Amino acid sequence: MSLQEFGYRQELSRSLTTRDLIIYGMIFMVPIAPYSVFGFVWNDSKGMVPLAYLVGLIGMFFTAMSYAAMSRAFPLAGSVYTYAQRGLHDIAGFFSGWLILLDYILVPSLLYLFSAVALRPIFPTVPAWIWLTAFIVINAAANLLGLRVTARLNRYLLVMELATLGLFVVLGLAALYAGAGAGKLTLTPIYDARVFSLSTVAGATSIAVLSFLGFDGISTLSEESRGTPDAVGRATVLSLLLVGALFMLQTWVAADLAAGMRFSSPETAFYDVAERAGGAWLRIVTIIAVVLASAIANAMAAQAAVSRILFAMARDGKLPAVFAKVHPRFKTPYVSTLAVALVSLLVGLFFSQRVDDLTSVVNFGALSGFVLLHLSVIAHFWIRGGSRDWLRHFLFPLMGLLIIVFVLYEMDRSAKVLGCCWVAIGALYYLVLAVWFKKPVALV
Repeated sequence: MSLQEFGYRQELSRSLTTRDLIIYGMIFMVPIAPYSVFGFVWNDSKGMVPLAYLVGLIGMFFTAMSYAAMSRAFPLAGSVYTYAQRGLHDIAGFFSGWLILLDYILVPSLLYLFSAVALRPIFPTVPAWIWLTAFIVINAAANLLGLRVTARLNRYLLVMELATLGLFVVLGLAALYAGAGAGKLTLTPIYDARVFSLSTVAGATSIAVLSFLGFDGISTLSEESRGTPDAVGRATVLSLLLVGALFMLQTWVAADLAAGMRFSSPETAFYDVAERAGGAWLRIVTIIAVVLASAIANAMAAQAAVSRILFAMARDGKLPAVFAKVHPRFKTPYVSTLAVALVSLLVGLFFSQRVDDLTSVVNFGALSGFVLLHLSVIAHFWIRGGSRDWLRHFLFPLMGLLIIVFVLYEMDRSAKVLGCCWVAIGALYYLVLAVWFKKPVALV
């Protein structure tokens, strides 16, 4: 399908292969993402960290299958905004885009703060705002130059992350079987009958899924893929499964190593575990890897994704038209990119002392957007299209929907309150568009 069939012109550069898309998805999720949130998941899951990641992987698998189905039907840059808009209704499209913006716009700020916290023990006199500014400038410049530049950089960063992960697993297993922590790999981190409950696992999963957010970002690059129509869907599912397996492996080792430990802060818990595994030098290596992976690789990918969603929504008149401007030389949505950089700085400064609140709000936006995605698959293929592929077009999206709704229900109350406030702001903005500016409610 060409963009002309949907009423658009090809403005972005088609330069990404399927391999580039898979690497982008893995970089966006960050193979070592659990390093930053391990302490929070540990507390909420009562030590069953890999179980929380397993439940998250199952829920995200169904979501990935829904993304794969919709990306083939609508190969456009708007991701869940486009899918809900065309699968359900224009209003649903607006709110799905509005909700996913809550995720994508806040994710870079969250990553910068995680990195600033990680660097504090090494550079205690450097204020967080300096790190924020430096990371934002680097990522904005790379994204303005285009995805060909970032795709090359992503390959090197991915190798670095996988090498660091492998080092931790090898040294962690050696330390375990030398008597550290639980003394060996046990099943307790997978299932501990003494503390297990559905609400415990769901609450921990609502934080663990933060590590998975990013596979969905592959769909924002549909207009820059030069692969087959299935390329985006294949890359989405493969990157999720690969990274999900790595998440479970490293958190299993870390959870058994952490047996008997008392963490001074959930933000630095994994670094304490790394020190138990390999000594102070491994702690430093882990911190540096997290900074490069989160503040550069992941944040760069997140900024690219959100700028494409702003571009798509502005192109359809749902946001100011200036966000749809494409740089004549680099073929990138440069106004959207610069706007995201500014918002990241402001949000980072505001939440610098409230990282846990920011984590929960990010997840609310993503999971709520996924709910509308699953409904879009059922509506577009099963109800309107008359599909009888009950597995991919009904059962998978239904299972994903039920899991995500349950996780949302068990989410922290403050996250739900802040998320609902964001929805209310979106509703007010949409009413202004529809009533004051007379924007069309349905697609023409």
